[in-house]
Amino acid sequence: MSGKTRYKTIGVAGAGAFGTALALAAARAGRRVLLWARDEETVASLRAQREAPRLPGAKLPEAIEPVSDIAALGKVEALILAVPTQALRSASTLLASALPAGLPVISAAKGIEQGSGRFTTQIIAEALPQAVPAVLSGPSFAADIARSLPTALTLASADAALAKALAEALNSQALRIYHSNDPRGVEIGGAAKNVLAIAAGIAIGLGLGESARAALVARGFAELRRFGEAHGAQAETLMGLSGLGDVVLSCATAQSRNFAYGQALGQGKAPVDAAGGKLAEGAFTASVLVEMARARGIDMPIAEAVSSIIAGRVGVREAVAELLARPVRAEN
Repeated sequence: MSGKTRYKTIGVAGAGAFGTALALAAARAGRRVLLWARDEETVASLRAQREAPRLPGAKLPEAIEPVSDIAALGKVEALILAVPTQALRSASTLLASALPAGLPVISAAKGIEQGSGRFTTQIIAEALPQAVPAVLSGPSFAADIARSLPTALTLASADAALAKALAEALNSQALRIYHSNDPRGVEIGGAAKNVLAIAAGIAIGLGLGESARAALVARGFAELRRFGEAHGAQAETLMGLSGLGDVVLSCATAQSRNFAYGQALGQGKAPVDAAGGKLAEGAFTASVLVEMARARGIDMPIAEAVSSIIAGRVGVREAVAELLARPVRAEN
């Protein structure tokens, strides 16, 4: 049975911009969608207004039903967890009692858990042992998905047949979803590119120019590949949508929250203020990414510099000077 005839009811946990955009995409793919949020007032507003407050102009079709009752998610045939990485474990634990055994649970987060060093599918496996973990990632902005602009993502699971079926279920004319059996590679691409996007933003914030940004992104992607390969990621995954594709998008524009955060750092804002009240996942991922790289002897000087800047151990200009003073290594 193909994915188009399965997974008729999809749950989305998290009614922020990205979760709502994915709910809209699933509805366009012909799915019935239960959009869950913990806050009852948010749900009541979504039901009454049929509008997404964080996605101006986006109207919720009748196929999307906002819910706050956890028990309602017991009816879904697959669940997308659209919550930040650092909240993924608590959200999974909260929902555990309502979810049936064998349910595909798809992470839409891009990061690594602080403290544990766990990737998102590992968090799901630990907090929802009855579920089948998967991950959805790639170059995408919530506003683009919500507006039905052409977007391509990768959906990965260790179960290749499951990944293919889920991709078929969520695929639509505007949202093209490729499938993969390499969830680790997809997770690493999504997590590491956020740290690299901060570095790219810093370069632009400092006024170093486009040539500097291009060099930094290229060398940063080499770091991402070294990290990925050391953790068993497939080279094809790292060179695909969820690796190189996401790097290209996130390092190019202040529409990326991580790039905007880095740009603010480069312009002199303190790490605590640079996000401007928005979530920049890379700010939480940088330190754990560096810790994991050190544990395996992986050279990641750009990630090291970003982590040190965010932690306040070094100033932005000092960090850049240290990078420029490093000996030139072979191009690999």
